Amino acid sequence: MPELPEVENVRATLAELVVGRTIKAVDIGVPKMIRGIEADQFATDLTNETFVAIRRRGKFLLLDTTNYTILSHLRMEGKYRLAPQTEARTKHTHIVFQLTDEDELRYLDVRKFGTMELVARGDEGSTRAIQKLGPEPFGDDFQLAAFKAALARSTRGIKNVLLDQKAVVGLGNIYVDEVCFQAQVHPTKASNSLTAAEVTRLYDVTRSILTEAVRLGGSTIRTYVNSQGKIGNYQDKLLVYGHKGEPCPHCGSLIEKIQYHGRGTHYCPSCQPK
Repeated sequence: MPELPEVENVRATLAELVVGRTIKAVDIGVPKMIRGIEADQFATDLTNETFVAIRRRGKFLLLDTTNYTILSHLRMEGKYRLAPQTEARTKHTHIVFQLTDEDELRYLDVRKFGTMELVARGDEGSTRAIQKLGPEPFGDDFQLAAFKAALARSTRGIKNVLLDQKAVVGLGNIYVDEVCFQAQVHPTKASNSLTAAEVTRLYDVTRSILTEAVRLGGSTIRTYVNSQGKIGNYQDKLLVYGHKGEPCPHCGSLIEKIQYHGRGTHYCPSCQPK
């Protein structure tokens, strides 16, 4: 699933492609991807709308048009691609925004898990999906004291707490493993049992890892590419994720992988003791 660095790079490259361009029509091949209103109404409302900005909140893309905001979640495999209308659509193209200049913005999704929801422009904060999100990891909204308090309220393993998007947004399976490793915290350790030093390390490396991953275009582990078809480069910086059985870069112990609440979880048994 694309995490914050990947979604942020999709946002930036998508903005370069579509801001200022007008929607002539919307074709919807998989109506279940549209949430909150009927697919036909979604298409009607967006006809003759112009893209004015592309924003992000957590892992959601926010596509602003003249009067609306489209909340788009890519889920596991969602991708946006700009193509000429004369180019044949692939079988995984499920939603198409036809543009007045004879190009079209295509949403492709092999698994059909992605979703789109339409609200009045700038009103995404009224949706349940956005209301439950915690602070962004960049800027003044992400404060150590609030982060510490959020972690202290839960008895769950720290990996699960970081994944639920309430203490901080944007972390998924890949980056949580990396954050826990660099903070030297076992991913299954109870969140409310963390020391002040461990919480501070988690806070600091969350910011540093996500910042660097955004700069490098995200991580291409399987199929991720940005809206202009370019892969990420942060996968070359991953220290534990995908490195089961390899020596830890810090101590030489072999990286282990376990299943934790249904998720593959990588860690170093020496650097991250229980």
